[in-house]
Amino acid sequence: MLAGLKADGAKAVHLDVMDGHFVPNFTYGAPLIADWRKATNLPFDTHLMMDNPGQYIDDFIEAGCDILIVHIEVLPDPRSLLRHIRSCGVEAGLSLNPGTPIESVTPFLDDLDCVLVMSVQPGFGGQSFQPGVLEKVRRVKSLRPDLRLCIDGGIKAATAPAAVEAGCDLLVAGSAVFQGGVSPKEALAALAASVRRSS
Repeated sequence: MLAGLKADGAKAVHLDVMDGHFVPNFTYGAPLIADWRKATNLPFDTHLMMDNPGQYIDDFIEAGCDILIVHIEVLPDPRSLLRHIRSCGVEAGLSLNPGTPIESVTPFLDDLDCVLVMSVQPGFGGQSFQPGVLEKVRRVKSLRPDLRLCIDGGIKAATAPAAVEAGCDLLVAGSAVFQGGVSPKEALAALAASVRRSS
């Protein structure tokens, strides 16, 4: 499946790494990502939903991740980790949960390549989009227009246009692409069409 995603229209592969502590779900780790790396040259946009990302960060860098995103909720001052990630030639990002104020990440914008705004509480797919988080996107865009802004949670044809209008550059879609009763190619095309129609 990974090998075909580029032809289907995907711009990156978003990998949710969950530790069973920061979020209640548990997924996979660096060894499996290293194996997947052999199947595609799409960027690996890796979202570390874990309590101690610094303990494992070098493993994910070595596995071939292109972007590493950690949560501000577990790193009140993430500067040293962000700078370490970037010094290894990997892009660094911060993510924040729906209930976390945008002010938690604004002091670190100069050390970032991206901000990932969660539009659902992380841990499980298929949740409903929370439109109130789009104000966070607008706020970051106003402070640093060149920063890549990503959004994750409840993204589908009905919600994608509002996210793009608010300033999102990358939409993370899981359930809409892989559980919609259509092929990933058709689902990605529908997402792209919804954004074009609204512009």
